Amino acid sequence: MTGPDGCFGDGRFGDGRLGDGAFLAAAIEQARLAESSGNLPVGAVVVLEGRIVGRGHNQVYRPRHDPTRHAEIVALSAIPEELRDRFREMTVYTTLEPCVMCAGALFLHHVRRVVFGSSDERAGAESLFGRLPRTFQGEAERVAWEGPVAPDECDPLRERLFELVAERREGRRGSGGR
Repeated sequence: MTGPDGCFGDGRFGDGRLGDGAFLAAAIEQARLAESSGNLPVGAVVVLEGRIVGRGHNQVYRPRHDPTRHAEIVALSAIPEELRDRFREMTVYTTLEPCVMCAGALFLHHVRRVVFGSSDERAGAESLFGRLPRTFQGEAERVAWEGPVAPDECDPLRERLFELVAERREGRRGSGGR
């Protein structure tokens, strides 16, 4: 019996190719790695022709504070140089709906498809698609933006992210920071 992505229980199509479920599971592994290293639990993988060519997890806090080290950006940066002319064939799987910064990077790199596990009502980019600058409007229409496809698995990661952000804010307020 196949699941909603057309895959069998092990995340593979009948011909042995990995399906959306297996790639989203790899993104979830990246999210867990992020949290275990002191970062926010968001993970992403980039797939080309049925294989992962880039992996990334949130690295905003560690190893050093860098607000641009979101999972999607890290995963895009990890793609081998010789494959970078093939972005139009790639799919990005991420545990959380991409933010505006990450959506911009995905559009500018002409990624074909974005699959996300959980919606982000607070910072997700999809709600802004109708108000994008003209340059991005065509890209937003061309990219297949699919999600949330795995709320049962990814919503708890999103809630954990919100908890960790709140804890950090409380810690800064308690120490006299902003």
